[in-house]
Amino acid sequence: MEIFIGSDHAGFSLKEKIRKYLADKKVEVIDCGCYSEERADYPDYAHKVAENVLADKNTLGILLCGSGNGINITANKHAGIRSALCWMPEIASMARQHNNANIMALPARYIAEDVAFACVDAYLGASFEGGRHQDRINKIESC
Repeated sequence: MEIFIGSDHAGFSLKEKIRKYLADKKVEVIDCGCYSEERADYPDYAHKVAENVLADKNTLGILLCGSGNGINITANKHAGIRSALCWMPEIASMARQHNNANIMALPARYIAEDVAFACVDAYLGASFEGGRHQDRINKIESC
């Protein structure tokens, strides 16, 4: 599975660590930017990741910014994207199991590296349960 990853400057350092962490696990990661700690606007990278995830339904995305909020809100502006703000593994897992989240957003300034890695593992290791959860997603998508 391909994972698209993106961040602004506040998320850059943790994005790089996650990218390496996943590469070491032989997960294919496509880096959509940013590429340094110089000022970068989170919408630019949220849009890139969301567009790529929408183009291939067999992919997932990971986004990072300082609080995780701005990049998450931006990603969710795309019809068909369900981005979930995650800060602990249980939430990351539930985002996939119950919400079929196709993007996970992380708050880079408020999450420890080991917790971020655990969130990534939980998110990628979980799968959508369907059933009543699909009924709820249908209600989201109908807006």
